[in-house]
Amino acid sequence: MGNTCLHCGNAFFGRADKKFCSDQCRATYHYAQQKTQSGQIRRINQILKRNHQILRTLNPSGKSRVHKNTLAEMGFRFSYHTNTFTTRNGHLYTFCYDQGYIVWEDDYCTLVVRQEYVE
Repeated sequence: MGNTCLHCGNAFFGRADKKFCSDQCRATYHYAQQKTQSGQIRRINQILKRNHQILRTLNPSGKSRVHKNTLAEMGFRFSYHTNTFTTRNGHLYTFCYDQGYIVWEDDYCTLVVRQEYVE
């Protein structure tokens, strides 16, 4: 009974549960799978790092106020963040690692640095 290699499609003989015709096909197949998955993760991490850098640049003192358009013009992507925090007053802060922001009704953002006691 023959099998078909998952990578190259060639027919081969061997155990019934064997999926690849050679070690090279097996390694190449799994490398391609890993590359696809890690590529998406790498792209998202680059966006998160860029967002963090923008927030850190605009917030050197630990608390500042900027317009939402300023963040967007610098390439900030609002849909990418690492976590959120809701205050007792119900305000929602969005964080990218330790740098956070809250968007107010007037489209201004207050930028903050996450404090250790905020968990």
